[in-house]
Amino acid sequence: MPEGHIIHRLADALTGTFGGRPVSVTSPQGRFDAAPLDGAVLERGEAVGKHLFVDFATGDVVHIHLGLIGKLQLEPLAPPRGQVRLRIHDGITSADLRGPQWCRTITPDERDAVVAASGPDPLRPDADPAKGFARLRRSSKSLAALLMDQRVAAGVGNIFRAEVLYRHRLNPDVPGNRVDQRTWDLIWTDLVGLMAYAVEHGRIDTVRVEHGPEAQGRDARVDRHGGEVYVYRRAGQPCLVCGTAVRTRVVEGRNLYWCPRCQRRSRAAAQV
Repeated sequence: MPEGHIIHRLADALTGTFGGRPVSVTSPQGRFDAAPLDGAVLERGEAVGKHLFVDFATGDVVHIHLGLIGKLQLEPLAPPRGQVRLRIHDGITSADLRGPQWCRTITPDERDAVVAASGPDPLRPDADPAKGFARLRRSSKSLAALLMDQRVAAGVGNIFRAEVLYRHRLNPDVPGNRVDQRTWDLIWTDLVGLMAYAVEHGRIDTVRVEHGPEAQGRDARVDRHGGEVYVYRRAGQPCLVCGTAVRTRVVEGRNLYWCPRCQRRSRAAAQV
């Protein structure tokens, strides 16, 4: 499932490509009622966590959630390929949506309800991290589980979960109701910086320079997600800091990765 930075990049791309202009809206697959929006002005794209909203001058909002297999691709206009649920184009560029979990037209009030139900998004300037902390402190679930809860930190997915826990040497099993304010503040601030970098560069990098390929004389990581990471998808490989084999297990339906030697703390380390 795409992490929140990808959704923000898509929202920015939709606004930058089509914002303020009339667009053609169709459903080559036939599973979305595009007719009311065809020819309307697309005002902007907006992301909240893993929710993507496309606002039209008609007052309608297209609500998209990519889920596990969905993709939205902006490409030079060409005949549709595969099962395209939604196509937006201006005669030059098309945005083709395939395989989403949700693609529906909603009202602004319905959009507001989705936003209200979401947790704070580290990529939004209007985010209130106190809202996420309050939800976290009410739960006895593990911190690893709660960081995947979109009501705690919207847009945080499996990669950011694993990496921010490692960067602060946090034991993934610490219960949420034992996490103190300082630890949450450090986690939140780090997520803001890591996710903003990912939006700008289109890749997730979490490794400090002194642990990077050049400093350690190792090959750069090759992975479709891109970027240098400490533990994500490195099960069985040596920790970049202590050399202990990285472990993995399923938490909240996704593979959690962690270093059993480095990650023993119940409170965040100030240095990452």
